[in-house]
Amino acid sequence: MTAIYTPPQDPLDILYDDHEVLLVNKPSGLLSVPGKGPDLADCLIARVQAAFPTALLVHRLDRDTSGVMIFALTPHAQRHLGLQFEKRQTKKTYVARVWGEVAEKTGTVDLPLIVDWPNRPLQMVDHENGKQAVTDWRVVRAGNEETRIRLMPRTGRSHQLRVHMLALGHPILGDPFYATGPARDFPRLMLHSETLQFRHPDGGRGMRITAKCPF
Repeated sequence: MTAIYTPPQDPLDILYDDHEVLLVNKPSGLLSVPGKGPDLADCLIARVQAAFPTALLVHRLDRDTSGVMIFALTPHAQRHLGLQFEKRQTKKTYVARVWGEVAEKTGTVDLPLIVDWPNRPLQMVDHENGKQAVTDWRVVRAGNEETRIRLMPRTGRSHQLRVHMLALGHPILGDPFYATGPARDFPRLMLHSETLQFRHPDGGRGMRITAKCPF
């Protein structure tokens, strides 16, 4: 039984906009793009285009992840930003709460990922056929059987942070796909895209946009 899609109805939380780019704070529970069928039509890009009709997609966040998302407002900006993501020239920082107390202070997970076809959209580690996926992490604080951690993905694979944390033995709290037992029993996925660094499509100046973590 699939849960009914009931996205939050918060008004658009605009972090920054100008003639080329728009950055918004996506709420947890809202699709980035429409799913299949009319019941999955409500999504962030539809809401954005209602207010900014020229807005174009550049990247996505998982439905259950909140935080910074950038949209292009011109085809030029979409191409420029798209290349930055493709060439891994953008920098993203996420905040997560994970199950258990992580012993080390920093580390890197380098585990290739591939879709788990019989269980899609789940992803899994596959050393033979998976695509390279690398995540740097740093503990903010640990205690009370959980850890607040900053995640700096070097690649942008689907569910990368969720699978990499699971592989460390510390699934992200509230993850409906990868957490089990009490780790799953949270009101939302405790994963938030906190900052995005990119070069502005008009002139190339470096920009860093932040969305405050809600948990």
